[in-house]
Amino acid sequence: MSETMMGIYVFVLSCFIGYHVIWGVTPALHTPLMAVTNAISAIVVVGAILVAGVAHAETSAIEWIGFAAVLFAAINIFGGFVVTQRMLAMFKKKKKAGE
Repeated sequence: MSETMMGIYVFVLSCFIGYHVIWGVTPALHTPLMAVTNAISAIVVVGAILVAGVAHAETSAIEWIGFAAVLFAAINIFGGFVVTQRMLAMFKKKKKAGE
């Protein structure tokens, strides 16, 4: 089996498993899940920087894919932190008008 087919199989299986794992989470666990996905995205950023940083004589498609991976993972991380903060703010006690 070629490396390309192996990569496609891993990608499809990870999409399938990820879909079922995310939809199986109860609403009470969404905030911790967001924190974990932010950590996973940070790992993706490190790997993508390594891929994008490989020096070649000319710019290759792999470098552009690495750049896109860094960009999208960074957007995911920052957006995840914003969403997590908003979710945590929902659980804070609200001050009454006289306090």
